[in-house]
Amino acid sequence: MTSSNAGIMIILSSPSGAGKTTLTKKIQQKYQSFKISVSHTTRTPRSNEVEGIDYFFVNHTEFKEKISNNEFFEHAKIFDNCYGTSKKSVNYLLEKNHDILFDIDWQGTQQLSKFKELNLIKIFLVPPNKKELEKRLVQRNQDKPEVITQRLRAYDDDIFHWSDYDHVIINDNLDHCFLQIEKIIIDAKNN
Repeated sequence: MTSSNAGIMIILSSPSGAGKTTLTKKIQQKYQSFKISVSHTTRTPRSNEVEGIDYFFVNHTEFKEKISNNEFFEHAKIFDNCYGTSKKSVNYLLEKNHDILFDIDWQGTQQLSKFKELNLIKIFLVPPNKKELEKRLVQRNQDKPEVITQRLRAYDDDIFHWSDYDHVIINDNLDHCFLQIEKIIIDAKNN
């Protein structure tokens, strides 16, 4: 399905709360050729999330069926919920000549990297430090205190996987971080 002249595929990974979703949306707004790979999840939708835009929300049984049917490029269990990247939706975007953004974690990146036919550029975003991450998680006001604690515990494991990526960017300033990602995009499009 994919070939060497396929679009750019950028993976953005980070510990939870480091800004990858915000940056993914910012890239898509500026570069119309980019489409976000919408993952399937068993997680309950947040109040601001829209089916088919933010995620495809499915139950655990449906998710297991998709795994059995080999429908995912990658899938992982994160904080008691499952997430997966559909082969069908990625191939559809490639057929339409879109560039693709993947907002996935290190587990998904490792699995996706096994598909050598995908032209992946892997970017790992990190907050300046753990204290700043905690501040961001509290300020975004999306999670209960016990979930924030769980996410902070996972940070140490997440950070360990930075070497799996082509680029590591410290997100200490959203605009500066975006400019660094933009340079990577421009370089990739010129090659």
